[in-house]
Amino acid sequence: MMDYDVIVIGAGPGGMTAAMYAARANLKVAMLDRGVYGGQMNNTDDIENYPGYQSIKGPKLGERMYETATNAGVEFVYGDVQEVTIDEQQTKHIRTDSDDFTTKVVIIATGSTNRKLGVLGEEKYSGKGISYCAVCDGAFFKNKDVTVVGGGDSAISEGLYLANITKNVNVVHRRDELRAQKVLQNRAFANDKMAFTWHAGVTEIMGDDQHVTGVRMLDNQTGEEKVINTSGVFIYVGNVPNSQMFKKLNITDEAGWIMTDTEMATSIPGIYAVGDVRQKKLRQITTAVGDGGIAGQNAFEYIERLNYEATIKQ
Repeated sequence: MMDYDVIVIGAGPGGMTAAMYAARANLKVAMLDRGVYGGQMNNTDDIENYPGYQSIKGPKLGERMYETATNAGVEFVYGDVQEVTIDEQQTKHIRTDSDDFTTKVVIIATGSTNRKLGVLGEEKYSGKGISYCAVCDGAFFKNKDVTVVGGGDSAISEGLYLANITKNVNVVHRRDELRAQKVLQNRAFANDKMAFTWHAGVTEIMGDDQHVTGVRMLDNQTGEEKVINTSGVFIYVGNVPNSQMFKKLNITDEAGWIMTDTEMATSIPGIYAVGDVRQKKLRQITTAVGDGGIAGQNAFEYIERLNYEATIKQ
């Protein structure tokens, strides 16, 4: 059993910032993650909307945040969290796949994962032409035709990345206009290697049992169905929260997003949530970092109150 003042679950930008703030307050802090630090930044090629950098690679920004956190005294621990429970003294107990921890404060920063289309062929061809990360898999499709599904920042940003590698990129979107930032839209529309299919949804991903060969689409205005040839399908249709392990705490909404106030506090004293797992409108690196700073400082103030109350009782 390992004991800490603060345990941050998740090592994305929000988690690393929260851990750094708490550690700088001279608290004993651990940051648990089941994977590599950096979160979804590791799947992002160029980041151009983070203050201080005109452009920076996602993994590089993650590396710099990690160095800042660990230099402040944060201990990074690999672990897949299974459950969080609370005893009568309000001590939080965290059970992972390999160890158990106790802590006064928990900061949840588990982020979200890519939403699946849920169509025929998606499961069968996952990893065989279907991807949710252009930076990870784009090189496999050099000089080939690929399809991007979605119309937000991720879809268009990754589509632009793919345009530098592939032969052509066809963006399939269910609406008649994109939701991505205007600067990304302008670049995409000006790129000769990018085409757009509007008012369409993918209903099936087709293949030869080994690789993706095409997609079947349905026009949601005319009802017309058509099949286009493609070697790869990159899917960006939103996210779902990584909050299943906190379900018993009753701190999520019906969709699984963790509910907090503006101080990042949940309904349970000493449990905070930051970043993409939190119920909020804008999910960006900058907002995750802001959440993390607030939660890290509030963790310190919460522990100060606990220490004061313990002194009064003596």
